[in-house]
Amino acid sequence: MSQVTVATTPARPERRRRLRWSTILIYAVLIIGAIIVLYPFLYMLMNSVKPGREILHSPTALPTEITLSGYTGVFERLNMALLFRNSLILAVSITVLNTLLSALAAYAIAKIPFPGRDYIFSAMLATMMIPGILFLIPTYVLMYNLGWVGEFHALIVPAAVTVFNIFLLRQFMAGIPNEVIEAGRLDGANELTIFLRVILPLARPALATVAILNFMASWNDFFGPLLYLNTPDKWTVQLGLMQFQSSVPGENAQQIWAATTLVTLPLVLLFFFLQDQFMKAFANVTFK
Repeated sequence: MSQVTVATTPARPERRRRLRWSTILIYAVLIIGAIIVLYPFLYMLMNSVKPGREILHSPTALPTEITLSGYTGVFERLNMALLFRNSLILAVSITVLNTLLSALAAYAIAKIPFPGRDYIFSAMLATMMIPGILFLIPTYVLMYNLGWVGEFHALIVPAAVTVFNIFLLRQFMAGIPNEVIEAGRLDGANELTIFLRVILPLARPALATVAILNFMASWNDFFGPLLYLNTPDKWTVQLGLMQFQSSVPGENAQQIWAATTLVTLPLVLLFFFLQDQFMKAFANVTFK
């Protein structure tokens, strides 16, 4: 039995060199992008542990002396526990309500056939083209007539449902096979059981993404609390940071950077622990 040998031609040096340079170029672009993204955080952390005089004279230089006086000054002059509690009440309430109600609406639009479903969804998407600032005065008048000005639910109730989150969840749920839902219906499960036991586990990446976006938006919201929360005992971290920044003298600038770091830290930790789900959601979104 004769043995056939196949001659393989070695890769050309020019092709190897071209691949090598393309790989180097890709990594160089990625490194530059990472530096651009990380620099603001490193700048903030660096100035939070520098003395105030160094921040005033050389804010971009590395610290010659490490001090935690900025963090101790923040806790001495600000009631951080109260500010964090108020912000968490708003952020967690809005995140839970918005994620659940948006998921219910998205499931109905994506998987439950009913007359006029597509027209309703199109009308909902059309509202995204209206600037939100146009609803500012009518919403405030409504909250004032309800007696909700100065209360947390003046911010929680209007943010309980958003069209963008419904759109994002609907696009993700549209990719879930209909056979899975039909199998549940044949087994006698009602729509609520299918939603809770089938849809929610499969849509976990999209739900995590919506939760991250909701938490970040409510945590970083400044104008809403400024408009509705008119007493210091209801202030959030953003309002407390604004008042603190206007009262800190220049020689204690490290306290401002320390307070900014403390306010930013929960968002960084939240995204760090849920980033995998965040990426999966956008990778599995279907447009149809």
